[in-house]
Amino acid sequence: MSPGPARGRTPGQDGGAGRRNPARRWQLVRAGADAVPPSTRRFMARARQRRMRAALPWAVTVAVLAVAGLVAWTVLGTGLFGVREVRVVGATLVTPVEVRDAAAVPDEAPLARVDLAATARRVGTLAPVERATVERDWPGTLVIRVVERTPVAAVPQGERWAVVDRAGVVFQTLDQAPAGLPLVRVGRPAPDDPGTRAGLDVLAALSPKLRAELVAVDVAGLARITLLLRDDRKVVWGDATRSPDKSKVATALLGRKADTIDVSAPDVVTFQ
Repeated sequence: MSPGPARGRTPGQDGGAGRRNPARRWQLVRAGADAVPPSTRRFMARARQRRMRAALPWAVTVAVLAVAGLVAWTVLGTGLFGVREVRVVGATLVTPVEVRDAAAVPDEAPLARVDLAATARRVGTLAPVERATVERDWPGTLVIRVVERTPVAAVPQGERWAVVDRAGVVFQTLDQAPAGLPLVRVGRPAPDDPGTRAGLDVLAALSPKLRAELVAVDVAGLARITLLLRDDRKVVWGDATRSPDKSKVATALLGRKADTIDVSAPDVVTFQ
């Protein structure tokens, strides 16, 4: 009786064929730190440091630009730093309201975007203002400093009086003659009027003693200027040339008993 196959075995469990094709299984195993040579670890660390150092300036630049952009947008593009107050300094002949109206700066306008020079020019168009400066006072105030014109003479204009400064600019009109100001009688007071300029030149050349006696500078023509003094006395001045010399001669002769002193030719003086 021939022996049968062994129990419990399956085909291929013994014999060469089963052992020649075993099932293969792969597994990824992480190498330990000790598996990387120290020289390689140092090289990799230095490489990471170089990458970090190279990237740091770019990161800082991006951060700075972002912050600058945010600040610029806040200051220039929003009302957070807007104009909340317009402070006027030095105004007496004009009111703060008139200055603010002339400045024409809208409420809540970004303070950083206000054109200071243009604002000063607009305020300078007010007749009593000789010059103006504008500055920012953070976070929300615009300061306007006004220098007003200094009156030097009053010019009769019908029943009213025009007040002029040393340049001949009319910046006030009054119903009564202003106390303490000499009169300059001229047809049309203006900075570009030759008669106005001549009368003011003569006035500026007068000595204190002569000014103390002065009632008016009468400009009937460019060569017909006369000083009207107290007690109905007068000094014939002629034109405005050599005014300092004429002032010295007229001052020296004030003690003479004469109703008229003619200094139009200061080297040859006549009396009446």
